[in-house]
Amino acid sequence: MKLLTRVAYCTLAALITLAIAPAAFAQESKSAPLARQLAAALDAGKLDSVAAADPAAPDVFHAALYFPGMQLLVVSGNYSAPQLLFARLIQKEYRDVYMDLNGAGTARMSIEDSGIDGVKAKRETNQPFDQVEMAGKRIKFDGDWKAQKMSEQDYLKAFAAADERYAQILTAFLAQLKKTS
Repeated sequence: MKLLTRVAYCTLAALITLAIAPAAFAQESKSAPLARQLAAALDAGKLDSVAAADPAAPDVFHAALYFPGMQLLVVSGNYSAPQLLFARLIQKEYRDVYMDLNGAGTARMSIEDSGIDGVKAKRETNQPFDQVEMAGKRIKFDGDWKAQKMSEQDYLKAFAAADERYAQILTAFLAQLKKTS
């Protein structure tokens, strides 16, 4: 009887795990609608880049290069001469801000949003996947956490953190574009 009960509980636990995991992968990310909104704003303004100061941390800046219909490359971090970046933001020299942040080696986070559809935990077959570098660790959101020597739980936790931060960065970009239009 005890063995049968254990088998039943293990089977039930496995079924619940299988039911929850695809739901987590299929759920739209927080960053998805913001990425689409940003792409539309960049298209409307005929811009190939955007940059903004982080409203929650005045010494942190974000910048992105936009490749319409393909990709958004984002960097975020501190800069040794923040007054220079503030001046570039005023002048709408967004590409220069990107180059400064990316070249200074102080970027604390980088995001490669393939498809400009927000960070997704898993990609469709034969589609590019998103990548995020946080705290010196690169994570490929291709759905293969085992290849990255991660547990599924750690992978989904990293995805949630990346998606949350990316949504904050996209919100800062949208606010910057509203402010300067």
